Amino acid sequence: MHDAFMPLVVIGGSARAFAVSAARAGRRVYAADLFDDLDLRATAAATACVRDLAGGYPTGLVAAARSFPAAAFCFLGALENHPDVIRAIARDRPLLGSPPASLACVRDPWSLQRLVQDAGLASPECHADPRGLPRDGSFLAKPMAGAGGRGIAPWETATPKPPHATVWQRRIVGTAWSASYIVSAAGSRLLGASRQLLGLPWCHARPFAYCGSIDEPLAGLPAAVRRQFTALGAALAGCGLRGAVGADAVVDAAGVVWVVEVNPRPCASMELIERATGESIAAAHLAACGAEPAPTPTASTAPPRWAKAVLYAPHAIAVDAAWLARVAAWQGLWSAAGHPAIADIPAAGRTIPAGGPVCTLFAAADTAAAAVDQLRERTMAVSASISRPGGAAWPPAGNRSSIP
Repeated sequence: MHDAFMPLVVIGGSARAFAVSAARAGRRVYAADLFDDLDLRATAAATACVRDLAGGYPTGLVAAARSFPAAAFCFLGALENHPDVIRAIARDRPLLGSPPASLACVRDPWSLQRLVQDAGLASPECHADPRGLPRDGSFLAKPMAGAGGRGIAPWETATPKPPHATVWQRRIVGTAWSASYIVSAAGSRLLGASRQLLGLPWCHARPFAYCGSIDEPLAGLPAAVRRQFTALGAALAGCGLRGAVGADAVVDAAGVVWVVEVNPRPCASMELIERATGESIAAAHLAACGAEPAPTPTASTAPPRWAKAVLYAPHAIAVDAAWLARVAAWQGLWSAAGHPAIADIPAAGRTIPAGGPVCTLFAAADTAAAAVDQLRERTMAVSASISRPGGAAWPPAGNRSSIP
């Protein structure tokens, strides 16, 4: 049995969700990310904001990790796009997660396409060059090193060619899903699934941007969809990934799962699984990486349906004590079952730029529709609180960036 206070370093664009899970599992957490939010500070023994360090994101994470005590580390989104940073940190301390050598297997679109098709699953058509492709929106231009849906645009007549490395992927019509896995040397386990919320106006999200999830109990998944998700997990285990891994897919009207992306690390939707089932995502991740014994399976009987939403800033917002007091009041009214209803709360004195994440909100109910209705009401209430009064200018303060 591991020391109940064994330290763990958690780094990435946003560390709060996994850090909370690890702390609940008995780890002493040290964390560095882009935001250094109040709830991350309350959870971790020490934190660092990578934007305040030389090099910024992501290279500043190397210095941030070196500032923490000797301990193994886990990486989060979107560091899979920066394997050199992962390698640099891994020279100083053990990595608990997918090794850099395995990342290209799923982050290169054509490698992923081969992996998916070899597993007998569907993968959208991909192109490295748009010449000859129709400019009618039937293809999407996607950054090669993207995360969270940022930078995705329909390939249409008026769409300029992107300045960054891009893949043109055929657009699949259907429902956006995420599948969550625990992958070890022994194989993979389908941990859960969720429907994605993308580009919602009431979250002030840009088109295609991830803005939340609705947890879907595995017992309720259509059998054919579950079989396809399970087959994908077996393929992921075969290419060397380890720990918590997420896959984004579109399920079409015929029930075919089209795999569009794999994220080889703990993902945003996974904390809903932990809330719904009680299973620690961090404990399962660490066990799959050989860092501690496998956790005891948890039993769940008719859990509530959990949903989350990320609220984005419609304009620049200066965070002050008065607004944080309102958040604290909502927190007291809305939180239940030992879980906060609002997370990723920025510190006073920060400025959130237009389009940056403000906070994350949660809701739970007996049905998915009721949970989303409650979530929308809460999100719109918080959104109303950040409306700029009278068009007045906000005072300057430190920036709060989106994850690149």
